[in-house]
Amino acid sequence: MTSTPPLGLLLDVDGPISSTRTRTVRLPGLAADLVAIARAGCPVVFNTGRSVDFLAEQVLPALTRAGLVPTDPVFGVGEKGGTWFSLVERDGGPAVGEVSVDESIAPPAALVAAGKKIAAEHADIVFFDNTKRTMLSLEQHVTVPREEFLPCRDEIVASFETAIAETGADGFTIYPTVISVDVEHVNSGKALGARRALELIGERMEAPRRWFTAGDSGQDYDMATYLHEHGFEVSHLDVRLAGEVPETPFEVIREVPVLEDGSAEDDITARHISRLRLEIGA
Repeated sequence: MTSTPPLGLLLDVDGPISSTRTRTVRLPGLAADLVAIARAGCPVVFNTGRSVDFLAEQVLPALTRAGLVPTDPVFGVGEKGGTWFSLVERDGGPAVGEVSVDESIAPPAALVAAGKKIAAEHADIVFFDNTKRTMLSLEQHVTVPREEFLPCRDEIVASFETAIAETGADGFTIYPTVISVDVEHVNSGKALGARRALELIGERMEAPRRWFTAGDSGQDYDMATYLHEHGFEVSHLDVRLAGEVPETPFEVIREVPVLEDGSAEDDITARHISRLRLEIGA
């Protein structure tokens, strides 16, 4: 084991890191700061509902352009704890290593088929995310305005409620987001993702005592809660478009995006990551 790092980052991806409008990591400075923190020996873990494929195709390339190398302590937890991986070297650069999958929380084939049918009925608004292994996601096309997606989202939720009842898929719940409708097992979640993160880190280094978490949904508080309950110091950045701050035993930084002023969720996160980089001298 090496000496204890001064800081750990446990970060939701959609919103805080990748833009919900472009679905890309659009801020080079944010990527550079994340890499600098990792190069200083601090673990950076993405704890997301996104698939491993999304992390490999959208997040890792941005970090690699910013100087990420395979030995940096960067880890990925996808599908709210359903999949997880460490980095390996491939073709001279960092890449997703062996992916672990928790098959116990994967949806049954009948529910998957129902999800594809629902997606086909709303194909002009959403698409079925074929990269997911342990959850279902129908995602808004990036070209579709939010005001068109939201009414469709309500119809999709109702259709999934019927599908879950008809297929007998006990243990699965529906979670609408600002860009998707997710169907996930009740045992998944950001707390499970935090547990996976600590396990990944523990395979190669001592976990830091201080953590910074960030997210744009109420579920993201669960990862901060998990860390706090396991004896870590936590500060959580909440960049939801709306919502009150719940009472918590840890510090919460609440900043509401003002999209008209060019201050989106990832802009806010970028400012705080830059501040943390300066604090640790990375």
